[in-house]
Amino acid sequence: MNLLDILSPACIIAPLTAQSKKGVIDELVDVLARAGKVGDSKPLKEAVWTREQTRTTGIGHGLAIPHGKCAGMTSLAMAIGRPPTPMDFEAIDGQPVKLVVLLASPPDRTSDHIQALARISRLMMMDEFRERIYAATTPDAIFDLLKSQEKPA
Repeated sequence: MNLLDILSPACIIAPLTAQSKKGVIDELVDVLARAGKVGDSKPLKEAVWTREQTRTTGIGHGLAIPHGKCAGMTSLAMAIGRPPTPMDFEAIDGQPVKLVVLLASPPDRTSDHIQALARISRLMMMDEFRERIYAATTPDAIFDLLKSQEKPA
């Protein structure tokens, strides 16, 4: 799974304007809609928020990966948001979140969805990479860091 296949620089927001979990999810889904990755944003917002209420996607180490599946989508898509300051995302380690990676996919792409979640998690477990991406302040800087880790298809 190459994350550059499902992420474009237009789908990265740094800094986010929203200050709540729901607001961040909505803001990231809206950026996917503006980029043409999802037709109707409302069902995706509902799917991701419903999933978030089931169990937090704040997985620790300053990262949250809200995700959901939506029938209106034709392929996987990813959006990344960096809060201006670390925010509460009810993470499992109790620490504030420094980066939010939203993953959206069609219902029939479960394997790809899981592979993308795993790839994001593996990258973010690399201490040096994680600190560099948390320090990045622009969408281009975040994209360039990802590009440095992903091999072109």
